[in-house]
Amino acid sequence: MKHIERHRTHRIGWLRAAVLGANDGIVSTASLVLGVAAAHASSKSILIAGVAGLVAGAMSMAAGEYVSVSSQSDTERADLERERKELATDPEHEHAELAAIYAGRGLAAGLAAEVATQLMAHDALGAHARDELGISDTTTARPVQAALASAGTFAVGAALPLVIVFVVPVAALMWAVAGSSLLFLALLGSLSAHTGGASMLAAAARVTFWGALAMALTAGVGALCGVTA
Repeated sequence: MKHIERHRTHRIGWLRAAVLGANDGIVSTASLVLGVAAAHASSKSILIAGVAGLVAGAMSMAAGEYVSVSSQSDTERADLERERKELATDPEHEHAELAAIYAGRGLAAGLAAEVATQLMAHDALGAHARDELGISDTTTARPVQAALASAGTFAVGAALPLVIVFVVPVAALMWAVAGSSLLFLALLGSLSAHTGGASMLAAAARVTFWGALAMALTAGVGALCGVTA
C-alpha cells in the first residue's frame, strides 16, 4: 500500500545540527562585529575579527557536534551490544520484557506476547532497540553528518553579517548589521519551522528574541571597552 502521509521525523538529525549551526553563525558573528564596532575599531579590524570568528566558529561547531554526537553513538552501540548478549543468554526474559512493553501500550497480554514472539522471530535486536531502547534508523546518531551540517551552515550564517560589513560604511554599520541579522534570523526560524512542519511564527520570534539579546549584550560590552580603553 502506498504511504501518502508526509512525516518529517527523518530530518531531525541533520535539521537540528543545521539550524544550530546557521543560528550560531549569524548570532555569534553579528555579535562579534557589533562588539568590535561598538569599541570604535576600524572597518579593517571589524572585518578581520568577523572572518576569524567565521573560521574559528565553523571548526568549533564541527568539532563540538562530532564529539557530542559520537558520544551518543558510543552509548547506543554499547546498549545494543548489551542487548545482543542478553538476547543470547536469556531470550525468555527478553521476550517477557518486550511483551510487557506492548501490554503497557494497550495491547491485551496474549496479543502482546504474540506480537513480541513474531517481532523477535523477524529481528529480535531491532525490536528491542526500537521499543526498549528507543533507537531507530530515524533517531540514530550520525556524527559526521551532524558535524558537516553544523559547520557548513555556520559558515553560511556567519557570512551574512560579513557581507554587510563589506558594503556598509562604518558610520551605519551597527544598525545595518543588527537589523539585517535579525531579519536573517527570522527567515532562518521560519525556514527551519517550515522544513520541520512546525509553527513558522513561533520559531521566527524565538530565534529573533535570543539573537537580539545576544547582540545587545555584546555591543554593550564593546561600548564599555571602547570607553575605558
